[in-house]
Amino acid sequence: MRPIACLMAFFPLAALAGGSNYGITPGARPELAGKVSEWPVPTPRFARDPAPAPDGSIYIAVMRGNKVARFDPKTRSFKEWDLPSGHRPHGLLVDRNGMVWTTGNGNGTIGKLDPASGRMTEFRTPSGGGGPHTLVITDDQSTIWFTLQGGDKVASLDVKTGAIREYPSSGGPYGIALDQAGNVWFCRMGDNKMGRLDPRTGRMSEVDMGRGSRPRRVATAPDGMLWVTLYGSGRLAKLDPKAMTVVKEYQLPAGDAGPYAVTVDGGGLVWVNEINTDTVVRFDPETEQMRVVQLPSSNVGIRKMVTDATGRLWYMGSHNGRLGVVE
Repeated sequence: MRPIACLMAFFPLAALAGGSNYGITPGARPELAGKVSEWPVPTPRFARDPAPAPDGSIYIAVMRGNKVARFDPKTRSFKEWDLPSGHRPHGLLVDRNGMVWTTGNGNGTIGKLDPASGRMTEFRTPSGGGGPHTLVITDDQSTIWFTLQGGDKVASLDVKTGAIREYPSSGGPYGIALDQAGNVWFCRMGDNKMGRLDPRTGRMSEVDMGRGSRPRRVATAPDGMLWVTLYGSGRLAKLDPKAMTVVKEYQLPAGDAGPYAVTVDGGGLVWVNEINTDTVVRFDPETEQMRVVQLPSSNVGIRKMVTDATGRLWYMGSHNGRLGVVE
């Protein structure tokens, strides 16, 4: 464990509840102690993309190990499930019923794992491939939206029927989020643009993020704003989805260090990491101040972070095979 390396002013928390598009409403903590804990995962074969479950446990996609792992914070123990051959989970989320949904990056499917029985059901994409990447779920839990990076598409899955519908795009769609109006926003990293899909009409529109910006991941804040990591420029961008415009960009502390994961807690504070450093940054949009948390490991390699219902930040080190929490 290691305390915060660079602490600036204390951040006041807003009264609004957050929504992460991952099935669990994130909490907020009025104080950040700076305590960081890490645990080695049983199969450290490019484990990634942690997601909280309703019971407080944390699930992880073990991409190269072709498994899903669960961490119990109370007992500090792991359990693993083997997945169908070739599935290679990239992202995952847990719905309110405790079902684990995965993107089968290796075989062009969306998976549904029942942890109680260990049964896995796969739903094949119409194109049969495309590299399913990142997924989110609607507030009513009826639809899962996901990106197909290799297929240049975004797609929806009907949770009840398993039916999948694909929408062509470009730029290797990567991170994805839903705005408060229900529009689907996704990072067209290769095009330096943010794409927007209106699911009611199927109409696509876009926001140019600037030459060389390479938007990678996006998260929705309680006030409706979108926060985007600009992997190519070392910045964090605030995007107004109603006005379809970038409100402001913020240079991150490490400079051109590859801003990657981003998430927003229930109080509206933004967490972001720079993958070429072993730190995470908490940004307060009200004061525009940043707090840098030094992680206890080196060569961590965070690709996804998420805030749980109590306001703790969870991250997975894809490079060092360690699951971590900041509180």
